[in-house]
Amino acid sequence: MARVVHSYDDPDRFVAGTVGEPGARTFFLQARAGSRMTSVACEKEQVMALAERLDVMLDEVARRFDRDPVTPVGADDTDPLEQPIEEEFRAGTMTLAWEADAEKVVIEVFAVVAADPAEEEADPVAAALESDDAEVFIVRISEEQARAFARRAVALVASGRPTCPFCGRPIDPEGHICPRANGYRRHVPE
Repeated sequence: MARVVHSYDDPDRFVAGTVGEPGARTFFLQARAGSRMTSVACEKEQVMALAERLDVMLDEVARRFDRDPVTPVGADDTDPLEQPIEEEFRAGTMTLAWEADAEKVVIEVFAVVAADPAEEEADPVAAALESDDAEVFIVRISEEQARAFARRAVALVASGRPTCPFCGRPIDPEGHICPRANGYRRHVPE
């Protein structure tokens, strides 16, 4: 079976978005070029890591090439994900690179692959990385698009459930039993 590649050079739109309510959200990376669209499911932590690493990489590019960091121009893209959302695959490994000649950020997202149980037991990391059949999602975007993606992704992750100031775990709408308070709610003296 040959590898399936979903490739976008300068897509019309590349964003992270969610479906569902906070606490039960599914995160997606979505690219669209014309009428072609690809949506890849991922974890919240992957979205946050990608946003953080994009900012770090672009700051380093600006430093190395002795120029001011690029910032997005215009209004932030706050529109929801485009419909219909058809999950191509679930994200596994992600890579991030800078193409200096084209001045483009390259993001590669590889599908999670089910490895042979014998291989996985011997070396789980190698078994997951060695599959030539895994789907891959490749996006090449400008610095400005990358900064806009990162800014939206950080806001998206922050828009979830609030965190408990004592234990750092998310607080559900129906309440939170804090393990740091031994299962009791803390009462603030009035």
